[in-house]
Amino acid sequence: MSLKKQSMVVVPCSGIGKSLGTVTREAAYELCDNLRPSDTRLVALSKLVLGDAEACDLVRSSPAVTIDGCKQMCASKLVKHNGGKVALEFAVFDAFRSHKDLKPEGIAELNPEGKQLARVLAEEIAEHLDAIGCSGAELGGPHA
Repeated sequence: MSLKKQSMVVVPCSGIGKSLGTVTREAAYELCDNLRPSDTRLVALSKLVLGDAEACDLVRSSPAVTIDGCKQMCASKLVKHNGGKVALEFAVFDAFRSHKDLKPEGIAELNPEGKQLARVLAEEIAEHLDAIGCSGAELGGPHA
């Protein structure tokens, strides 16, 4: 008997006007559009803030991966506030600490180092998704 994989919702920080917020969004796009398109579904943080019914239903019915740009952890807090379960939490600053040579700059358009940091973070998240099989069965891990 095989278990059907469950999609994960990915909720990145909004961080408008901040380079680290832009990195979170770029990492989420890379993850959802290129690395794990069949296993993930992007949910905009703004939709949770506004109480969008479809977005709130998605976070309640699927385990979530949150990607935060600062220590306030707004993405994680809003998923939980809307009745969702955070399976994995990532902070872009942790990725930056591990890759200090990839200093992000820019807001509307990231510099090459910022784009690379987003890619590195997306790849790290993809590895964690592979480790838990995107089933949500084993919630937690090193960033939860």
